[in-house]
Amino acid sequence: MTDLFVCGTDTGCGKTVVTAALAAVLGAPDVTVVKPVQTGCPPDDDAAWVASVTGCRTEVWARYREPLAPAVCAEREGRPLDVDDLIERTVAVRSRHRIVEAAGGLLAPLTRDTTMADLATGIGWPVVVAARPGLGTLNHTALTVEACARRDLTVTGIVVSGYRGGLVEETNLEGLAAIAPLIGVVDWCEDWSRLAAHTRIAIPDR
Repeated sequence: MTDLFVCGTDTGCGKTVVTAALAAVLGAPDVTVVKPVQTGCPPDDDAAWVASVTGCRTEVWARYREPLAPAVCAEREGRPLDVDDLIERTVAVRSRHRIVEAAGGLLAPLTRDTTMADLATGIGWPVVVAARPGLGTLNHTALTVEACARRDLTVTGIVVSGYRGGLVEETNLEGLAAIAPLIGVVDWCEDWSRLAAHTRIAIPDR
């Protein structure tokens, strides 16, 4: 049984792609992906996309219409998030493998007093950091890994999303591996039905 918490270095870094790739590697029929909070829905529906390209089961506990930080959405729509409830519902999911996909970066606010990091701490599963391959990724990834360490969150490793190659991205792989274990790369892909063929991930045994 494998439990993972996928967080990103920021919004749009490829968390959903990494989540789908991990589900595919673990064997999607035996995986449940939980998206505790989804904003901008519709049209954004990360869980539905992951299910469509992998065939895994998905769960979403809270959806908000506007593409804003969860805390802002919750306040604007008058539907505050109960972080303890999100934690309880997530850890109660029964599945051979379970993956949580965060919303935004690790310190994205869920309420005025809590962040995605508090959710990760409450769930207690090892963290996989989804990172960009290009310029800026070393700083953003180092900050995310450092924030995890300050909260005693175990970082299983980094997975790079959208890798195209070239000098910048090749050297960044070396730099990322010096920050935390580089456990995988998902190459740039235009046909998501072939996601597995573009995925190179080795999930460490727990």
